[in-house]
Amino acid sequence: MTIAVILVASVDSQLEQEIAEAGAEYAHLAGLPKALLPITGGKRVLDYWWGAIEGQRRISDVYIVTNAKAFKHFERWSTSRGIPARNVVNDGTTTRGTSLGAARDLRLALSRVDYFEGGSDRDVVVIAGDSLFHREFDLAALVSDQHVRSGNSLAVSYRLGPDEDAATRGVVEVDPSTRRVVKFVEKPSDQSTASRLACPLFYVLKPQMVHLLPAFLETADAERPSLGSFVEWAVNERASPLYALRLPGVFRLIGDAGLQEYLDLVEHFERVDSPTWSAAAGRGRLTARAYARVGLFGNPSDGYHGATIALTIANFWAEATIAPSERLVLVPHPLFDPCDFGGLADLHFISRREGYQGGMRLLQAACKRFLEFCQDRGVALPKRNFTLSYETNVPRQVGLAGSSAIVTAVVRALMRFYSLDSTHVPLELLPNLVLSIEAELGINAGLQDRVVQAYEGLVAMDFEKAGFDARGHGAYRAPSGPSHPGFATYVLQEGRAPACPRLPARTAFVSRRTDVRSRRPADGSARPRPRRRREQL
Repeated sequence: MTIAVILVASVDSQLEQEIAEAGAEYAHLAGLPKALLPITGGKRVLDYWWGAIEGQRRISDVYIVTNAKAFKHFERWSTSRGIPARNVVNDGTTTRGTSLGAARDLRLALSRVDYFEGGSDRDVVVIAGDSLFHREFDLAALVSDQHVRSGNSLAVSYRLGPDEDAATRGVVEVDPSTRRVVKFVEKPSDQSTASRLACPLFYVLKPQMVHLLPAFLETADAERPSLGSFVEWAVNERASPLYALRLPGVFRLIGDAGLQEYLDLVEHFERVDSPTWSAAAGRGRLTARAYARVGLFGNPSDGYHGATIALTIANFWAEATIAPSERLVLVPHPLFDPCDFGGLADLHFISRREGYQGGMRLLQAACKRFLEFCQDRGVALPKRNFTLSYETNVPRQVGLAGSSAIVTAVVRALMRFYSLDSTHVPLELLPNLVLSIEAELGINAGLQDRVVQAYEGLVAMDFEKAGFDARGHGAYRAPSGPSHPGFATYVLQEGRAPACPRLPARTAFVSRRTDVRSRRPADGSARPRPRRRREQL
């Protein structure tokens, strides 16, 4: 079983001081510890954590470490929620100058269960009680994460904002292939790391790391050692395994926030605590689109480590629409996923003509593999449900990559819904993910279609084996840019196509973005139909 330790021992924070000086308007907040300030609907900061903890079967004991000034406040809060008074630990400090530091506070809490003397083998979840998270935060997923189950400690990370100072956070460097933390720097004040991945004070620590704490405290140089400095020492000096999961847009840190920051935080949570609010979609829905593709040269050599050129066309597309909902719902298409027939003869006719393979299986497989991909990449998805549907006008079974267009649109919709970007799902790996979804369903295909639908426009692709194996993906060149889903003009000249060195060196292809059905340019003008020319110069 797991022990949870909530650290709320900071004394005389900036926020508490500004509230005391703010006058009668905020008199009802004066004297309250930072972690017990109200946020929304009568919920206090610490209530958010308690709501996530109390329903977790794996967490058997909860300890709260506070200072002498706030002890009575937290004792009363704890007993009113069923936490025994003896689990509220007073570290005896009354001023910032006499505070012990989070590392010593953690040891003080664990001494209540004879953790070190008894050689305990229990995991320890350590939480900063003055941090906030959205209702979508999935504590259960973190406590039971695959790395934790494999005997490794776990941290969560997020990408620092452009105006956020790394010197106020613990910063990690992470191996992208394994998600193991290769370097931890507590509050870097120099150029010791270029990483922008920061760790809030939330850790799932395995016993092997926790039992290093007494040795660290005996040698710690700092008068008030932080928990981050302990983790830094354990990772960098003792090679204790620590893995990091990224949490996109979940945490909100109070830290040394002032009164105005606190008021802004209250306003933010009043908005996002709405049952229908989604961090990605607000109160509405969003739609993602992917286009059909035409192969120009090299098809199907993508299946044999060859090189190809293909392009997307704007006339034919697939769309995925996603909206927040209480339960996860996949909506069958009324035409392509028929469930209602006029009779056996009607069912027989439709089945003979259309077959049995609509889009529902694509949606379900896409959701399954998307979750697995995020888990493998160390991305912890928020606990957020949705309703997902699709639409397409790509003709079936004519070689325009209609199935992969649906899958690509679904993955893009899921990324936007969960506030993921190319740092979570790199563009060059998106085709691999889409192909793995179709492979899940037994669809045999190569990467060409998925690459051109990911990059959009005119794309040159090289799947040369040695390079592919080294990178984990091919070499892709999209001269038309991702903002042009239709035809584009591009000339491959000698020395201009390093991504595809095995293409004819002076092959020229000239085209124009065109509406293929009307044979008019996309702007609707009456210019004559552009000719495509392929010639050896």
